Amino acid sequence: MSRVISLRDLQEMVRTGQDVKNLPADAIITPSARDYLHELESNAPRTPAPVPTGAPKAAAPAAAPSNDKLTPPTKVLNSKSPKAELEAFFNSPYAHNLKEQICEMGRRLWQRAYVDGNGGNMAIRVGEDIAICTPTLVSKGSLKPEDMCLVDFQGNQLFGTKKRTSEILMHLQIMQKQPKAIATCHCHPPYSTGFAVAGIVPPTCMIPEYEVFASVAIAPYRTPGTPEMGQLVAELVDKHNTILMANHGVVTWSHNGIEEAYWRMEIIEAYCRTLLVTAQLGKIPNTFTPTQLNDLLKIKQSLGYVDPRYGMKECELCDNAEWRPGVACAVEPKAEAVVGYDADAEAAVKAITEQILAKLKT
Repeated sequence: MSRVISLRDLQEMVRTGQDVKNLPADAIITPSARDYLHELESNAPRTPAPVPTGAPKAAAPAAAPSNDKLTPPTKVLNSKSPKAELEAFFNSPYAHNLKEQICEMGRRLWQRAYVDGNGGNMAIRVGEDIAICTPTLVSKGSLKPEDMCLVDFQGNQLFGTKKRTSEILMHLQIMQKQPKAIATCHCHPPYSTGFAVAGIVPPTCMIPEYEVFASVAIAPYRTPGTPEMGQLVAELVDKHNTILMANHGVVTWSHNGIEEAYWRMEIIEAYCRTLLVTAQLGKIPNTFTPTQLNDLLKIKQSLGYVDPRYGMKECELCDNAEWRPGVACAVEPKAEAVVGYDADAEAAVKAITEQILAKLKT
């Protein structure tokens, strides 16, 4: 099987000193990785022209940048940290790398038509109550590291030449409600946004990747950028990492990084598109058995992802009754016991009541 080479693979090769030109001949290179290769080639030093005898020697080349840009600072910062420390962090190689990651995810969102105009926004938690986020009124396809902003969890902008995104409160409310969330991504992918507009949570038990990586719910509509909108989304992030925003779009979060938050966009969009194709085939779709889904949920839980179905009965795992074509549960649910109900006592009361009514008639 051909190996898939991603942007992260190439960056790791560069970080460890490997030759990125020495790739397998049959390797499949992702578009973002191919762009990265072109950048490396265009920035590679050219072979210098021969120096005439007796000519002064050229200055030694500058030392290559260190690999500490992937190492987070040892001191955890917050909004009350000295301004000089916050500014030094915001301009550090580590923060620059995070900004580059956001720019890369922005290009992917734009290339896949998950955003239009200047829509969409992203954020990465970088301290106790501070985050790096995208600016407002800038296309996600043309983001640059210098466009990014540093904000506190109240939405106040601390650093950055451009104004922070108008929807930052939603990202910050997610991070405050869900301590595991270190990265958030919001955009408007057409197929999954269609489900959000219709108010339909996609049915489950059909595609493994969707079951493992996504846990989806719908938040009611509120005006974008308002605290009310962020609050309604944040109320769902304890058990869901992918939120359909009614009549708006989708927001995801990750405890690993911004790329994983972006991956969830690809996964839910592909899933919703597949569902619409399946619905047009005129056949009730095949679904996982409860045992098969349980196996996927075990994988999901081992990866540290949230899901409200952990611990549910098998009959409840694939409940798609509210979505056409629907899936009927193969296991008969047990009748719920009525607290305080006694069948013998009820029969006795009924008999006595009938006797009293009979006497009243005589």
